[in-house]
Amino acid sequence: MTETPRRLAHDEIEAVAQLARRVWQATYPALITQAQIDFMLADRYAASRIRQQLDDPRHAWWITGMAGAPNGFAHALLGDHHDCKLDKLYVDPGLQRQGLGRALLGAVRVWAQHHHARCVRLQVNRGNVGALKAYEHYGFRIIESRVFDIGQGFVMDDHVMEMPL
Repeated sequence: MTETPRRLAHDEIEAVAQLARRVWQATYPALITQAQIDFMLADRYAASRIRQQLDDPRHAWWITGMAGAPNGFAHALLGDHHDCKLDKLYVDPGLQRQGLGRALLGAVRVWAQHHHARCVRLQVNRGNVGALKAYEHYGFRIIESRVFDIGQGFVMDDHVMEMPL
């Protein structure tokens, strides 16, 4: 089921936030607390924050699926050192391993290359074995492991991965 990703529209923000909640509830309860899940979802998927990112040329969002019913999405941002951070890449749990993640990552790569990025970086929870394997399959490698303080007593215990472009 390969679909061509398209850029996220302002009127699709709420649908992306709903998909994020479904994906996170299926993925993260074994890795982090429900309180941290709720905190991170409220922070990362606030409509006002996504609207600002959509209006900022250093950020880009893509979705797959029908308007109002996305089945996958990605968000990337350009860094200051000729890099691109893949900040979010999520696919509906029932549709994973069908090419949607690969298509979204492809859109990110093209955008990053267009902006002269030399690599794509991301962070992934050290315990998220499925995501780690997928990213390694796509050409990412672990370059460091760190604990990131994200506020309110929460941390992200992540591997930082990089894929050269």
